[in-house]
Amino acid sequence: MINLVLATTNKNKVREINEILKGMDVVAVSMKEAGVDIDIEENGNTFEENAIIKAKAVSERVDTFVLADDSGLEIDYLNKEPGIYSSRYMGEDTSYDIKNKAILERLEGVADEKRTARFVCAMAVVTPEKKVISLVETMEGRIGYEIKGENGFGYDPIFFLPEKNLYSAQLSPEEKNSISHRGKALRKISEVIRNEINQKG
Repeated sequence: MINLVLATTNKNKVREINEILKGMDVVAVSMKEAGVDIDIEENGNTFEENAIIKAKAVSERVDTFVLADDSGLEIDYLNKEPGIYSSRYMGEDTSYDIKNKAILERLEGVADEKRTARFVCAMAVVTPEKKVISLVETMEGRIGYEIKGENGFGYDPIFFLPEKNLYSAQLSPEEKNSISHRGKALRKISEVIRNEINQKG
């Protein structure tokens, strides 16, 4: 079993990552569970830079694999907002209910074809030998016209997937993980981790 420390304190993210890792002989714990209590300044200009910053910061305090993801929502009509500020959009402690309503209001009257958006997930792994590996995956869709669905978290209730004719928050966890930005990135990064372990013999 491979232990993986996640550079996050977000319980939803830890749960979702462990759901995706099921059957992969990898167990993820939050940095708090690993005894790491630090504030990390995410001052990168891209999702990938922020993921690397977080992974490196935590890796200085543990001797196992560290995984960080930086993810968020890009809305083309809003010049890729909220982008890397997705979690801090409208303030650190603003609820996603308020954020989602604000985005829908900003897009009021905007036609379907101009509501294109994507979830972006950058992942970075730092190995026990301090080697850094990173990658980026996306899930394309549109911003819907209402808040819909009870599953997921964050911006899932306003993110519409035309090929499914459903909002992201209406998908079951299994269905979402099979197509999501985080699911794609995590499956690829898991292979990277496994290859690193195999190379060490």
